[in-house]
Amino acid sequence: MSVQVYGCNHVAIEVGDIDKAVAFYTDVFGLEKLDDGEGDAFFKLGEHQFLAMFERKGMATVEGEHHFGIMVRDDAQIAEVREKLTKKYGLSLIDGFRCDFRDPWGNRIQVVDLHDESLIWLLPYREVQKAGVKFSA
Repeated sequence: MSVQVYGCNHVAIEVGDIDKAVAFYTDVFGLEKLDDGEGDAFFKLGEHQFLAMFERKGMATVEGEHHFGIMVRDDAQIAEVREKLTKKYGLSLIDGFRCDFRDPWGNRIQVVDLHDESLIWLLPYREVQKAGVKFSA
């Protein structure tokens, strides 16, 4: 019997201030908070995944190539995220990508949209229909 992977259940990140991180991710992405506790918070990410945040006070910002991706509906939503990141939060976008950035704690996030046909297979078909995604021939 071989192992069958069905997807990614969750992504966990560390942040220096859980209250500021909750406010940041709620504001930028409109994420629905599922639960929280002392020094942690959990957000719904799509149909079957979640984002876990754990506070680590005094953490040093570590930069590397590790990252995770968040999929939004379309280019207009990517533009909205870019605008909020740069204008409201003063964050820089990473050159060479549509919407890669580091959050205030150094976590690298890549924002893509449903029109990237290499990613569309990740969604249940009903979600693709509900979003009204159309691909050119």
